[in-house]
Amino acid sequence: MLGQSQAFSGFSVDDLDKARRFYGEVLGLQVQETGSGEMRMLILELGSGAQVFVYPKEQHAPATFTVLNFPVDDIEAAVGELQRRGVTLERYPGFDHDEQGVVRGDGEGPAAIAWFTDPAGNVLSLLQEN
Repeated sequence: MLGQSQAFSGFSVDDLDKARRFYGEVLGLQVQETGSGEMRMLILELGSGAQVFVYPKEQHAPATFTVLNFPVDDIEAAVGELQRRGVTLERYPGFDHDEQGVVRGDGEGPAAIAWFTDPAGNVLSLLQEN
């Protein structure tokens, strides 16, 4: 029924201005702001043409799961660039992180993954496929 729909995803943040700076300046995404007042939100333009809506929520609670995954060809280079831009990688118990904070795959799933958060605490990742 909805197979042809132009579906999109969205998530909340506690500070739209911080989110706009982070997603636009730090991550280098194209960010548009739309609406006004309580209907103000951001539209993140992803390379695939997909859009993600980011909206302010007064009682925001960060997502406890990954809300955006960014595939990269060279995870070491991408991690290095994020760190140069002030981003700290997350290290989760139960995963074997290398010195950069990257978790290497075991042949199943992505070859490598690294997690980080936006200013609102939402989890994002870099993924390098096999």
